Amino acid sequence: MNIPSGQPPVASQDKDGGSSSDVLLAPVRVQTVPPMVRRLRALPRRRVVLALEDIAEGLHLWRLAVSLGLLDIRLQFRGSTFGPLWLTLGTAIMIGAMGGIYGQLFHLVLRDYLPYLSISMILWQVGIASITQEACMCFISAASSIRATRLPFSLQALRVMVRNGVTFGYNIIVPIGVYLIFGLLPGPVAFLALPGLLVWGINAFAFCLLLGSIAARYRDIPPIVSSAVQVAFYVTPIIWNASQLGERGWWLIFNPFYSLLEIVRAPLTGHMPSLLIWSVALGLSGLLWAAGFFVFSRSRPRLAFWL
Repeated sequence: MNIPSGQPPVASQDKDGGSSSDVLLAPVRVQTVPPMVRRLRALPRRRVVLALEDIAEGLHLWRLAVSLGLLDIRLQFRGSTFGPLWLTLGTAIMIGAMGGIYGQLFHLVLRDYLPYLSISMILWQVGIASITQEACMCFISAASSIRATRLPFSLQALRVMVRNGVTFGYNIIVPIGVYLIFGLLPGPVAFLALPGLLVWGINAFAFCLLLGSIAARYRDIPPIVSSAVQVAFYVTPIIWNASQLGERGWWLIFNPFYSLLEIVRAPLTGHMPSLLIWSVALGLSGLLWAAGFFVFSRSRPRLAFWL
């Protein structure tokens, strides 16, 4: 059929009265998703998978993390005669001086106060304050090795944990010596501190992922965290006992450092942590891990560029 130029084709009628051009000329609509949109939708899932793979690779290289942590300790005391034993000696001098001064200020019996002060100071300095501050420098201090070698970022978090674990081992000698001098052994209840130490290790890893990623992007975070830790030292029962507040100490449960400290300190001082203390500590640990993994999974692709 010849169709004049400039005129639209005429639809023919079929036997049922329908137009055949409705089938031939009607546009076919296919629901297609552009490749860019598909990649954007898969991006959050891909970040989570890559972050999990990074953590798994870091745990697989735990021997390398141990070697790097021990190397940091050796380099710190390179050329020293006593080496890491200076940590023990310095801690012993500090505990003795603080015990004598604060014992007189608070009118406390030294036999009861000095063991409490020694274990509290060690747990705070090495277990909480040092980990929190070094977590901020987790990736910044290893910037040269991160840029030069393709290794999982979580390896640096394990390195910080090993370094602080060795420091804790040298410092814990002082409270043990104080306990032996005064004959105040906590008894079998002290083994209940092992689950608390396990929670501390998991939290230290999460702290490194969280604060290390944020501090790599915003360099004002380390001094802010350092100032916050100093303030927290005075509002947390370290040099003073929570029992001194009596009924006015109800607000301590809202101090996140108190519950985390108590799940380890209470067994080492011969007491059983309450169920409330453990519940708060585990709840805080869960929130910390959720925040740490979320920030790390989003920051991981850009960490090397921030450093």
